[in-house]
Amino acid sequence: MNEVRAPRQQWADVAKGTCIVLVVLWHVTRKDYLALDWDLGAPVTGAWGTASEVLLPVRMPLFFLISGLFSARLLQRSWPEVWRRRVAPMLWLLVVWTLLHTLLFRLTPGFDTAVADDPVGLLVQLTVTPGNLWYLLALGLYVAVARATRDVPHAALAAALVLSAVATAGLVPTPGNRYGLLTNLVWFLLGTRLTSLPAGLRAWVVPTRRVVAATAIGAFAVAAAAWQALGADGWLGVRPALGLLGIAAGAAVAVAVARTRAGSPLAALGRQTLPVYVLHLPLVALAHAVSGELITGATARSLPLAAVYPVVVTALVVGACLALHRMLVRGGASWLFEAPWSRRRVVAVS
Repeated sequence: MNEVRAPRQQWADVAKGTCIVLVVLWHVTRKDYLALDWDLGAPVTGAWGTASEVLLPVRMPLFFLISGLFSARLLQRSWPEVWRRRVAPMLWLLVVWTLLHTLLFRLTPGFDTAVADDPVGLLVQLTVTPGNLWYLLALGLYVAVARATRDVPHAALAAALVLSAVATAGLVPTPGNRYGLLTNLVWFLLGTRLTSLPAGLRAWVVPTRRVVAATAIGAFAVAAAAWQALGADGWLGVRPALGLLGIAAGAAVAVAVARTRAGSPLAALGRQTLPVYVLHLPLVALAHAVSGELITGATARSLPLAAVYPVVVTALVVGACLALHRMLVRGGASWLFEAPWSRRRVVAVS
């Protein structure tokens, strides 16, 4: 079975669905859960904080790898078509949703997120130091870079790897989400070249055999534990190496899950990542405003509540995003999720 040759494969959509859940879980944990006034006698909150951090080398590297994989065919088309079908639509969504987020977050002033205070700040968020919606800018730019370098794929991949290494080591300025913008190009380019890799190498990037999958997961677990124990986040080359191991481990899990009953719903979610991505953070801010009033006294001392809170809120936010997306599209606001000139709806960031 060759999972990486078909235009869309179950494992890839499962991976995207899982990654978008992890994106929401990260924001729920960091911007809501850990900011609440818990009064616990056990390190439950610290465990959730560590778990969310350990998954950093899996979540966005794997997300961008799949995005690159799904963009590979488009890169064979002309520049005007690449611009019309992918680059310009991403920029449209970036501008529309950055403006909307700027307005929405005015309603939750205590929420921990970057909000532009003036037109200059807004311009900065849309360009050199992107805000919460940096993935949209990254995807548009990455497609352009991949198209421009399609005739020198190995040189481009090597250059992107070096860029990722120096950025993660703090050797270039990476304020805000510029860090993500500079460090993830290598994974997108790897995704666009995935089907052209030698079969033996591809089998390690996307493990389908159980022995290789178990090895990939084990290697990532050991490396992540060492990374945390040594505080090696800023060491040159560590994060790119962890990213490659995280991709292999995440892909291995996605391949296994795709073969189970959980595969279909996760794959369906993987084809609807865009509405979750653009809608979830304002909903997390709303959830935090409500939770700030409710997590006091006895509830703040509840270990069972603290243990399940991130999972429950993440599930509620994802469900609310999908429901709100359906309502908005039915109400004629499909322009929030696709560029006006698009011939078909963009329902997934892919």
